[in-house]
This record gives sequence, structure tokens and C-alpha cells, in this order.
Amino acid sequence: MKYDPIKRSLGIVFNKNPFLRKLFYGLLDLLLLRTWHIKKAIRVWKKEHRNEANILDAGSGFGQYSYCLSKQSKNWNILGVDVKTEQIEDCNQFFAQINKSEKVKFEFADLTKFSKTEEYDLILSVDVMEHILEDVVVFKNFHKSLKNGGLVLISTPSDQGGSDVHDEDDHSFIDEHVRDGYNIIEIENKLKEAGFSRVEANYSYGAPGKISWKLSMKFPILLLNASKLFFIILPLYYIIAYPVSFILNYFDVNLKHKTGTGLIVKAYK
Repeated sequence: MKYDPIKRSLGIVFNKNPFLRKLFYGLLDLLLLRTWHIKKAIRVWKKEHRNEANILDAGSGFGQYSYCLSKQSKNWNILGVDVKTEQIEDCNQFFAQINKSEKVKFEFADLTKFSKTEEYDLILSVDVMEHILEDVVVFKNFHKSLKNGGLVLISTPSDQGGSDVHDEDDHSFIDEHVRDGYNIIEIENKLKEAGFSRVEANYSYGAPGKISWKLSMKFPILLLNASKLFFIILPLYYIIAYPVSFILNYFDVNLKHKTGTGLIVKAYK
């Protein structure tokens, strides 16, 4: 299943001007359940960090999480890093256009080699670690880069069907993953091995979220892979499907799940 080509196609459409880019970010915030979970965690973290803070968006991609963070406080300094140079250049250009480049910057970095001693109050890693084989190396770099009392906030697929893999014969829905998902004990142990004093891992994409993900992401991407003509009827599809997904997302974020296809992990230094 090809996910990156769909992302690139959407990027071309929505990168034509800042208004469309902001609209794109808004749509991602509505559609992506992981964003609901991340924004909830950031709201909790913000209560104790209203003043100046240094934040690393580790694997910044399209820059949607850096944009979200930039709206939370004018006192936060945000650095987004990624291995895709075209996205780095694109994000720097966009944030300059909206007059946020003084506080939000982007640069190329390989997370297996990137670290800055006790620089950051928060490190955000959203759907990144499933792409990196040397995960413990990255976790050690995160630990070194955090200030004492700092937090790493991670969203990643779990081994309970993450990446839409349910048995040995299944293949990941997203081709670029090097692992289909983390066992909850495994990621806790790896983060503790990297030096983190306290780790909290909880399932996301429980029963409500799994249905929502299929409605809002999987089915549209399958259809777009089949034919780009589906772009034409995509708005009509979401008018019908999104109200259901919205309700399911609400319950997924506000309920505890015994299992789920995603993990939200907090690791404290």
C-alpha cells in the first residue's frame, strides 16, 4: 500500500499558498486521531510550561505539529528536524511567510546522530520510531538532549494490529515502516535502558479509534491508490463519514483502552 505518494499529492495541492497550507493542517487535526491524543497531552504539559520553553519536533514531516505548538505559546522556541530536505525547505518557507520563522525553524537531521546536551524541555516524536531501526540509539539521543525534568512524547503503532498488521502473513499498510508496532513492555524497557527515570505508555486507537481510522484514513487511501479520480468525490465522502469518525475519536481520546493499535508514550528525564 503506497502512503507517501498520496501525502506528496496532497502536499502539492495544499502548498500553493499559506491559506491552503493552514487549511491542510486544520484538516489533519480533524482527521488524524493521533493528533487528538497528542494535543490532549500537550495541553496537560502546557499547564506547567506557559513561559519560555525549547521544543524539538523530531521527525517534523509536513510541519503540522510544529504549527500546532507555535499556536500554543509565543514564548516557545521550536526546532523541527527531518531527513527529507524538500520538507525542511518547504516548512522554512511557509513559516517565514506567516511570520513565525523567528520562533520556529527547521533543519536536516538524522535522529540516530542528532543530540544537543540538555537543550529541550519537550521532544515530540509522532509516528517516527516505527521508521527507525536503531531506536535505542535515538532514545539515548533524546535523553541526552532533554533538560532535567524534560518530557519525550511519542506516538507510534503498537503490536496489537499497528500498521494494520494482525498476523504473520499481513504486510504493513504503510510501506516505509521497519517494524509493524511496539510491544508496550518493549518500548518501556527500551526507554528505561536509554536512561529515562519514568515511562508511561497507554494504548490509543482502541475499539472506537480502529473504526474511525478505517473510515477517515484507510478506506480513502485505498480508493486514492486505486484512482486519483477519487479526489473529486472525497469531500462528499467525508461529509457522510466524518461525523461518525468525530464521535468515535472523542470516545477514543477520553476512554482507557486495554488494548489498541497505537501507543501514546511519555518518558521523563
